[in-house]
Amino acid sequence: VQLKESGGGTVQPGGSLRLSCAASGFTFSDYWMHWVRQAPGKGLEWVSSINAGDDRTMSADSVKGRFTISRDDAKNTLYLQLDTLKTEDTAIYYCAKDCTSYYKSGRFFVDPQRCSYRGQGTQVTVSS
Repeated sequence: VQLKESGGGTVQPGGSLRLSCAASGFTFSDYWMHWVRQAPGKGLEWVSSINAGDDRTMSADSVKGRFTISRDDAKNTLYLQLDTLKTEDTAIYYCAKDCTSYYKSGRFFVDPQRCSYRGQGTQVTVSS
């Protein structure tokens, strides 16, 4: 399994970026895929997930309405569109596979500490 992120950079608050994750070594279309991030000095945080087959998506409250996860199974590529960026979005962004997920009080969560595979990450810096 290989996951390789790209597309990070430095943007001003309110700006946008599109992250990509090229996947190989497994049947991409069969798997849920996830984005997680790690801000400076903090632990891993789940960002967003997309189902296999029906492209159902879930996102953390902190990014809902601003970030959009998508996938292109023909290209074995996962995307994360980041809009209306805030300084608190500054982090290394990772795509991940085989993460433990669960429902709590009817809401979907992913444990970012329990992902079997994660890429090397791409840095997103939001600064004026």
